[in-house]
This record gives sequence, C-alpha cells and structure tokens, in this order.
Amino acid sequence: MKPNQFFVALFISVQCIVAQTPEISSEIKDHIKSRVDQKFNPSISLAYIEGDEVAYYNYGMTAAQNGEAVDQNTVYEIGSISKVFTTIVLADEVLKGNMKLTDPASKYLPESVTMPQRNGKVITLKDLATHTSALPRMPGNFSPADINNPFADYTVVQLYEFLSGYELTRDIGSQYEYSNLGMGLLGHILELHTGKSYEALIKERITGPLKMDNTAIAFTDNMKKHLAIGHNDQSEAVSNWDIITLAGAGGIRSTASDMVKFIMANTSKGDSSLHKAMRLSHEIAYSNESQDFNIGLGWHFANSDTIVWHNGGTGGYRAFSGFLSGTNRGVVVLTNSTFGVDNIGLRLLDAPVGLQMPTRQEFPDVVEVSNEVLDTYIGNYQLAPQFFIAITREDNQLYAQATGQSRFEIYPSAENEFFLRVVEASITFNKDDSGKVTSLTLHQGGQNVPGPKVE
Repeated sequence: MKPNQFFVALFISVQCIVAQTPEISSEIKDHIKSRVDQKFNPSISLAYIEGDEVAYYNYGMTAAQNGEAVDQNTVYEIGSISKVFTTIVLADEVLKGNMKLTDPASKYLPESVTMPQRNGKVITLKDLATHTSALPRMPGNFSPADINNPFADYTVVQLYEFLSGYELTRDIGSQYEYSNLGMGLLGHILELHTGKSYEALIKERITGPLKMDNTAIAFTDNMKKHLAIGHNDQSEAVSNWDIITLAGAGGIRSTASDMVKFIMANTSKGDSSLHKAMRLSHEIAYSNESQDFNIGLGWHFANSDTIVWHNGGTGGYRAFSGFLSGTNRGVVVLTNSTFGVDNIGLRLLDAPVGLQMPTRQEFPDVVEVSNEVLDTYIGNYQLAPQFFIAITREDNQLYAQATGQSRFEIYPSAENEFFLRVVEASITFNKDDSGKVTSLTLHQGGQNVPGPKVE
C-alpha cells in the first residue's frame, strides 16, 4: 500500500482584527467536482487549514448507489495514516522515559518469539518506525480467508510464527522499504508494553485529548450512521477492512473534521505531552543519501522536506493528510474510492504537482477455461530467490498470491493468458512441447518476469 495556497489574510477594521476564513481555489473545487461527476470518486471530503481557521469542501455521496450527501462529519477509512498515530504514541513513550528508540524490538516480545537478525545487528523500535527494519511489506504467511476483508483473520500467533522463521534479505538500516508488517508490529509492541489495546492507547493519548469523537478502529453506532461506503476502481461497493493484529499499520477510521483537529495539533506550539510527542515524530529520524531520502517517525517529507505528510489506502478508500513544516497550514483529503487524492493535498501545500484526472483501467473480455485446464496451472512459481507466486483454484476461479501479499483473482483473456483487476498486471502460463505447464511470465510495469514452476 505509497506516497508526495494561500496566505493568511487579515481584515482590518477600525475596532478589531479578524482572521479571514481560508479559501479553497476554484481550480481545486472544479477538479474535485469533475472527479465525482465522472464517477471516479463517489465523494471527496477536503479540509484546508490556516491556523485556527478551516475551509471545507465536500462533494459527492456516501455511496455510488442510493447514498447521501457527504460532509465534514462523514466517516472514511484512513488506512496507513494510522501509522503516524502509532509513531506518536511511541514518541510519547520515549519522551516519558518508558522506551528508547534504540531498544531492540525483541525486548518487548515474548521469549518464544525469535526476531530476525543480520550481521550482528538487531531490529530496533526506530527501525520499525522508519521502515528500515528490512522486514518485508507484508508477512509471508498472510493468506486471508476473505480477500474482501483480508486482515480480519490474521492472528498474533501467525505474526509470531512468521517473525521467528523469517530470514532477512538485506542489512537492517541499509535502506528504506515501506513495511505494513513493521509498523503493525510496532503497534503490537506498544500494546504489550503498556498492557492496553491499540485502540485504547490511541484514545488515551491522541483522540481523547483532541476530542476526536468519531475516530476509532471499531465503529461506534454514530460512525456507522455516517459511514461512506468504500468503492473499488470500477465504482463497485466493497467491504470495510477490519485490521486487528496489525492495527498500528492501518486500522483507523475518521472524519475530515476530526482529522483537522489532528493536523492542528501537529502544527501547534503547545507544550502538552501530546504536542511534544508530535514534534518529535516530525524530526528526521533516518536519512539515506543514496536514496535521496529522509523520514521522520512514520511521517514522510516532500517538496525539499517542506511538506510533512502521510497518505493511506484500504480496499475502498484513499486518504491524505499533511502540513507545511514550521507553519500552521495543513490539508486533509478523504475519499471512498481507490482513486488516490494525494495530488490534491500536495497541490494545496504548494508542491509543484498537477491535477490530472485518474484513469480507469480497461480490462479485456473474460473467456471460459475449463477446470481441467485451470488445474494444470496450480502450483508455485519462483520469480526470485525469495519471491514466489502461488496459483490456486476455488471452483472455477483461479487465484494468484505473491510472497508477502494478499491473494487476488486472475481472469482468463485466453486459455493461457490471465489478468488482474486490482493492479495493472497479467500472467502468461508457458508450456513445453508436450503441453506441460513449466513456467509463467509476469507482465507488469513494462517488465516481463519469468518464473519456473517449482511445485
């Protein structure tokens, strides 16, 4: 699941000085309206922040079919923006002297768990918080029973099993590589350390003090009442994701008005423990010259490190939040679609990005292939030393699951040609002269990657 205008106007009267409500440009509003009218996004909820003043622009419906008009109190999944909630709690523990960024992650895990090491180095809390742990994006034993709610059945036992059996493929701290696993593990460590659930921690340290009453992992009745239904890139309604074991990586739901409180707190000069933890999370915690890259505790940087931001996405939602470093200008953009909204948020924060319309992938026609033929494709295919694609079948549907990733349906456009709908990729199954399937070729991103069948 990856990431990149205004002035404070004062109206001076004879008797007082009143802050003028910030304006959202017609260019931004027209872009949002076009996206929704052309059915890319059922709705977009935008908040633009200048100091204590907020301008909202909400357009669209809570569902593509039979929805209600959205407003700043409509609930969306914010996905990986949850990661900066996790790192702020970590920063709070560090400032209180209860944890150290240099602490080994293993210090907080049961003795039965063997954390992977490499070349004498151990994974620290800072490595988890900066995506430099060398852990993969997702655990290799992630095999959801329901692909429409893929995290719901992933357990702590499975997490421990994966960690204890995983061998790192590169040195810890050698490079940045985004890891839902790593940040989810950090959230779990905070649970073990404090003896409180991740949801209770977030409420105690962040959402409670900020009165973010409609921000949580588990839906309240009021949140359900105001929920925007998620949609995929074909404008089809999809299920919400229940992220439990790895909640620290992406389990939070929120609203534009609540997220405004969050961004305002991040830009505040207050001296509470929360404000201090937020400021610590904004500081550069890892740099890599070869990657031309800096990252804070969870927070990413853009536009020569002037923008502090994070985005998020789940099965039917995309979100963006960010602010200009050293200022009180911030942005929140939420949508109930998998068509991202990063460019809107970045543009409002002065990044030199365009407002291009999304493009909807056109899929080929699906042809019929017998189960007997589909069965010949079942097996594991090795595309790299530690990277496999497993092909399985349920009824007349074929599935592909890459190492450390979710399982997805693949659809036949010819007897041996299959395509995915979740990403722009296709697979060709290759046969030898006798008709036996010996390999596949993954076509993605302009590359054709072969993988021999090993089972």
